Amino acid sequence: MTGAAREAVEARFDRLLKEHGPALSRLAFGYEKVAAAREDLMQEIALAIWQALPRFRGECSERTFVFRIAHNRGLTHAVRRPPAHDSLTEEREHIDPRPLPDEHAARAHRRDWLRAAIRRLTPLYREVIMLTLEELSTAEIAEILGITENNVAVRLSRARQSLKQALEEAL
Repeated sequence: MTGAAREAVEARFDRLLKEHGPALSRLAFGYEKVAAAREDLMQEIALAIWQALPRFRGECSERTFVFRIAHNRGLTHAVRRPPAHDSLTEEREHIDPRPLPDEHAARAHRRDWLRAAIRRLTPLYREVIMLTLEELSTAEIAEILGITENNVAVRLSRARQSLKQALEEAL
């Protein structure tokens, strides 16, 4: 790779991480609860993007390209790590169910509860929920996951049903 080509790839890489970094961090949270391991996963994602970027042919959007890489790295990471002890009882012990006086704290509490509920979903359902929360279209999600749009819709429906059931059980 020539010096100019390398500089162009570096600039594109920096731009992609700046544009999609926060979303990729949220996606990584769907695969890894522990902060240090999540940071490792983010490094793996960044490295994979860097390695794949020179071969990007523009057959999909850059956003889809980046999320596809993140998805694949997340799956690889999840397969390699030892299974975490993540029981519903332990999750509830860490989240105080009483109403909080401060609305900011209450919102943070609901967000933490939702994240915990999403983490308890099967990986198939967790993936579509996390990508949907990043406002990707059904077509983009299908392309990222390598499945049909109908399959995305079915998984999303089932994931929402599971989250609804978890909410009903928590109340």
